[in-house]
Amino acid sequence: MTRYVMVADLRRCVGCQTCTAACKLANGTPPGVQWRRVVDMEVGSYPDVQRVFVPTGCQHCDEPACAAACPTTATHKRADGIVDIDYDLCIGCLYCAVACPYEARTLVNAAEFAYGAEPTAAEAARFDPRKIGVAQKCNFCVDKIDAGTAAGLTPGKDPDATPACVNACISGALAFGDLDDPDSRVSRLIRENKHFRMHEDAGTGPGFYYLWDKDAFAL
Repeated sequence: MTRYVMVADLRRCVGCQTCTAACKLANGTPPGVQWRRVVDMEVGSYPDVQRVFVPTGCQHCDEPACAAACPTTATHKRADGIVDIDYDLCIGCLYCAVACPYEARTLVNAAEFAYGAEPTAAEAARFDPRKIGVAQKCNFCVDKIDAGTAAGLTPGKDPDATPACVNACISGALAFGDLDDPDSRVSRLIRENKHFRMHEDAGTGPGFYYLWDKDAFAL
C-alpha cells in the first residue's frame, strides 16, 4: 500500500513563506487564496517566549470530515491517502469547508488575477475555469505526483514527482513521501523524532505530521 504524507519540522521552518509562493505559482491560485499557509505563532510564557512558524493547509486525513459532508462525492480520498476534489462534481455548497477542522478550503466565485482583469503569463498557463464557483484546496500537487509516478519517479525523492512547496523549502523543513515505506524520509523522520498532528483528537487521522521536541512549550 501507499500512504502519502507531509512532514513539517518546526525546528527548521524560518517563516520565509517560500512554500506559500511556490504553491501559488504551481497551482495558479487567485489573490488572497493560499493553499499552503505559514502561521506565525508565539509560544511559552515571559521570559521564555519563542516564535514558531507552522506550515498548514489540507491535512489529507485518513477519515476526512470534508468527504463525509460532501453531498455529491466530489471530495474523495484516493487509495494513496490524498484527499482530492472533482471540480466537475462539486456544486460549491461548502459543506466541506464547514466540516473541515483545518480551515483548508476556499470558494472562488469569479476569476481574479494579481494585476487586474488580465492574467499574467504564469496565471494564464495555470488558470482552470473548473475551479470557479467550487471548493478548492491543497491536493499535494497530485497531477505532478501522478505524472511522476507514471514515469517511474518516487514522490518525495524526485523533484518532478514531489509537491512544489517541498521542492521550494529553503531550510529543508518540509518532507513528503510514502509513510507505508519504512525507508522513506518521512517514515524515518516520524520514527526518529517527537511529533504531533493537528487536532488529532478529532479523529480525522491527519496526514500532516509536525516535528517538535521543545518540551518547555506547548502548541
